[in-house]
Amino acid sequence: MEVKVLSSKLVKPAYNAGAPPAAATEYIPLSVFDKVTYRMQMAIIYAFPPPAPPTAAIEKGLAAALAEYRAFAGQLGEAPDGTPAVVLNDRGARLVEASVDADLVGMAPAKPTPELLRLHPDLEAEELEEVVVLQLTRFRCGSLAVGFTSNHVAADGHATSNFLVAWGRATRGLPMGPPPVHHREGLFRPRSPPRVEHDHRRREYYLPSPGEKLGHGHGGDGDGVVENIVIHKAHFTKDFIAGLRAKASEGRGRPFSRFETILAHLWRTMTRARGLNPDETSTIRLSVDGRHRLGLPAEYFGNLVLWAFPTATASDLLSRPLRHAAQVIHDEVARVDGDYFRSFVDFAGSGAAEREGLAPSAVLKDVLCPDVEVDSWLTFPFYELDFGTGSPSYFMPSYFQTEGMMFLVPSYIGDGSVDAFVPVFQHNLEAFKECCYSME
Repeated sequence: MEVKVLSSKLVKPAYNAGAPPAAATEYIPLSVFDKVTYRMQMAIIYAFPPPAPPTAAIEKGLAAALAEYRAFAGQLGEAPDGTPAVVLNDRGARLVEASVDADLVGMAPAKPTPELLRLHPDLEAEELEEVVVLQLTRFRCGSLAVGFTSNHVAADGHATSNFLVAWGRATRGLPMGPPPVHHREGLFRPRSPPRVEHDHRRREYYLPSPGEKLGHGHGGDGDGVVENIVIHKAHFTKDFIAGLRAKASEGRGRPFSRFETILAHLWRTMTRARGLNPDETSTIRLSVDGRHRLGLPAEYFGNLVLWAFPTATASDLLSRPLRHAAQVIHDEVARVDGDYFRSFVDFAGSGAAEREGLAPSAVLKDVLCPDVEVDSWLTFPFYELDFGTGSPSYFMPSYFQTEGMMFLVPSYIGDGSVDAFVPVFQHNLEAFKECCYSME
């Protein structure tokens, strides 16, 4: 796929008449949750069938949305006192226009390949200056691909999906909905006296080894490991999911959720495909949203996520029924409640992490084996991005080549089925596919 870049510009916020922009010295201080999240670009891809919306309308809507969501038009920097912050300087979002002399049907429904990265601006740049960069790629058939990328430090998936829906509404000339609510000094204030009731030193933080480069862990066996990783898209039909849930929930008063069931199934499938030793331990890293747990509104814009860490041995996962894996996941997520979030705030505000040389455990790795991580987008309204010509024909994460890093998204079919994007080693792929659709 040859992508021809036509233009690149900064789209700045467009304020309503009579509402001048605020002073460029404004800032949003990073919260304790922003400081422990991944320092990475969150990249997603939309595809819109013809007739695709015009670029001028999309750009105008983007400028209007950025006036409401100023963090996405700012830059990561420092507050006047030197603490990390999002600086609201209205630099703008980077918008790249591109074209492809081919039909989109050649890549959709997309099989995840490195070619998807061409639908984004260069994400390998050492330091992207903008919080948001996006690329509008038009195909010969009239279809449009939107490659959207945002800095995870500025916003989590929940917040980003709110922005995307508002962008679509602004493009259609509709009210954007409730405005974003931002972090402010004192919002996450430690209790007095603090009550640290959980082991955050080994969950949200870890002690780096001497000389370790912080922010990125390799986790592999040397050069060439990434080249042996492929991303498999598994499609689970609504009927298959219903069968899995019935099997996992048999004899249980309240059935396991769709998410708990699918994740339990994938955890067991990955364990079997990897050929782990029976006594080897596997842990899932699983995002848990803290908004309702801390009584904050859904419009909170930033990061408000911690993680659950379900853990089991390979023997337990494979010798015991699906219900066991689902219960382990359910119980561990239930532990990460409001009290857990408040305990984390107390620990993060105590200064212990800085004194002890701890670093955030949310680091990028090439290989997670024997562990797995999951990003679930099943409840986010990503498919509600509508620029005036209807919902996208499909939506997916971009090419993210980390072995064991799974993404769950609603299928573009729209019938309740789910697509799982699962990076595996090439030599484990056939084994994964063989047991992926088995209920045994």
